[in-house]
Amino acid sequence: MLGDVRVRSRAGFETERRGSHPYIDFRIFHSNSEIEVSVSARNVRRLLSFQRYLRSSRFFRGITLPNSSNFLDDDYNGQAKCMLEKVGNWNFDIFLFDRLTNGNSLVTLTFHLFNLHGLIEHFQLDTMKLRRFLVMVQEDYHSQNPYHNAVHAADVTQAMHCYLKEPKLSQSLTPWDILVSLIAAAAHDLDHPGVNQPFLIKTNHYLATLYKNTSVLENHHWRSAVGLLRESGLFAHMSLETRQLMESQIGALILATDISRQNEYLSLFRTHLDKEDLCLEQENHRHLVLQMALKCADICNPCRTWELSKQWSEKVTEEFFHQGDVEKKYGLGVSPLCDRETETIANIQIGFITYLVEPLFAEWARFSNTKLSQTMLGHLGLNKASWKGVHREQSSSGDDTDPAFEEMDSDIVPQEH
Repeated sequence: MLGDVRVRSRAGFETERRGSHPYIDFRIFHSNSEIEVSVSARNVRRLLSFQRYLRSSRFFRGITLPNSSNFLDDDYNGQAKCMLEKVGNWNFDIFLFDRLTNGNSLVTLTFHLFNLHGLIEHFQLDTMKLRRFLVMVQEDYHSQNPYHNAVHAADVTQAMHCYLKEPKLSQSLTPWDILVSLIAAAAHDLDHPGVNQPFLIKTNHYLATLYKNTSVLENHHWRSAVGLLRESGLFAHMSLETRQLMESQIGALILATDISRQNEYLSLFRTHLDKEDLCLEQENHRHLVLQMALKCADICNPCRTWELSKQWSEKVTEEFFHQGDVEKKYGLGVSPLCDRETETIANIQIGFITYLVEPLFAEWARFSNTKLSQTMLGHLGLNKASWKGVHREQSSSGDDTDPAFEEMDSDIVPQEH
């Protein structure tokens, strides 16, 4: 059975869709004014039909909706359109793109990629249903989260596109592979509450019980995505068997992003590389590579330029510390790396890079030894050195309260935070 939600699917059971979580009210993370505005705006949009929402949103932005059937191209104007022409570049600035699209980076970028890869034509997709699906996905990310929000999802989707273009993959992938990969990337953190799995478990959260404390967030992201797919009717013209296969494969990709299972996936991938027996003509081997690609895309921030990587590092640390503040307030015991009084961004990033990012991208480079892989490893090395420099400066000034970061155990890295 799929989850705890309000919207009943035609298949006769409830898919997970904007569920109400009775045990922890995550609004404690945000001010009352923020909640009132976000909830009110969402309720208004939900009361409107999709077409009326498009018209009203353009009205309030002072944009006149053209009568032409090409109104979906409105978001592609100006500088945003110029950026999309370079969407396959690794130095793509998703923060700038989000500003240029008025906070609609996930919708605009993913719609563009569907068109770029020929998926709309190949799968005979209704563009209105596609846009509606993407709008719902974007809305169901929590904009109040410093890190796990729609901009992160857009960044991961752009990175996934870069990996799909790599020669080894591009020569073997089918349109189906690309379709499920892009959907999984866009929805991989859907409805993320801004706290990690251990927090949900120790607070006896409904989702932790539902998924038996195993890949709790990833299961929730997947089931929420399935709910949106069914609600949008995007693939209603396909057979039930085809839709179920798609949902299953999207789930397998999203579940692979569970950071607590990294060694499991990495060991399997490494074994295939050691044996040199990866055959991308086999569907199961292609799917494993796509799982690894999404894992890379999900934690690729340290492989971006310093200017982009540093921003992501600050945002994820802010989210960690937010959780730690709540844990202190309610006497829950502060989770590792979430105490702003004892941790620093530099310490957290050095440990993250050393124990999680470097091992993953080293194996990815073995699989795909391209200019992109070398660029990513280059940025990774420079960024790690930069954080070490920051750490030394903090140590010399007495700001660093945790000089033993180099002995940090990989087990304390937050799970799917």
